Amino acid sequence: MVRNRFIWLVTVLFCGILLLASCAPKEEAAPPPSTIEPPQTSTPASDEPAGRPTPAGEAPSNETAATETPSPTAAVPPAVTRPAQPEPARVPARDPNVFLVRFETTKGDIDIECHKDWAPLGAARFRELVETGYFDGARFFRVVPGFVVQFGLAASPVITAKWDGSELKDDPVLQSNKRGYITFATAGPNTRTTQIFINLGENARLDGMGFAPFGRVIRGMDAVDSIDSRYGEQPQQPRIEDEGEAYLQQNFPNLDKIVRARVMN
Repeated sequence: MVRNRFIWLVTVLFCGILLLASCAPKEEAAPPPSTIEPPQTSTPASDEPAGRPTPAGEAPSNETAATETPSPTAAVPPAVTRPAQPEPARVPARDPNVFLVRFETTKGDIDIECHKDWAPLGAARFRELVETGYFDGARFFRVVPGFVVQFGLAASPVITAKWDGSELKDDPVLQSNKRGYITFATAGPNTRTTQIFINLGENARLDGMGFAPFGRVIRGMDAVDSIDSRYGEQPQQPRIEDEGEAYLQQNFPNLDKIVRARVMN
């Protein structure tokens, strides 16, 4: 009887122990393997400049590694040398037969291109007159619309008188007396001195009379066309020679004039 009670007690204790064990927290089971790939971990930041991204599935090439992630110990490349620069274009040589004269007038600037090879004696005389200041202050004393505008008697009669007896021999006529062309006036063969005219029209008929152009207006022909013509041919040349500007100012005050003449080259 005692033995049966002992067996019963042991059985009860054993069952109690099993019951307590079943109530204890069970250890968490590991999750089953997943088929989803773990996220890619980013590469730690680097002090090197970022290179070109590598497309998915493409391994970075050796060339990229070599050019985009240079070693800090790599030698510094030599400075880039600029290619040799071409020499600037040379200024074309000036024609020794051509020179430019500018008249500053009461109507604006008039530029005259003179050609020594057109009329050598006439061109040389014109340049000499300009360089000595002969034309400064001289009036355009004869204006015939559609034909010519004439000048060449100095403002001072003393200066005009200095050129008495300075007649030039005639140059051959190599150019026609076209509009804008400039020519010495004459009183007959071999009589050119200081008087000059600018053709306002096409005056080819003067070619056969020995009038040899030595230059042409290349800028300011509008100023030439606007020179005052109200007095026509009224001013008397002998009185201009004897009295100069005083005579013209008193009797023909509206005549335009050359303020200054100079050789530009």
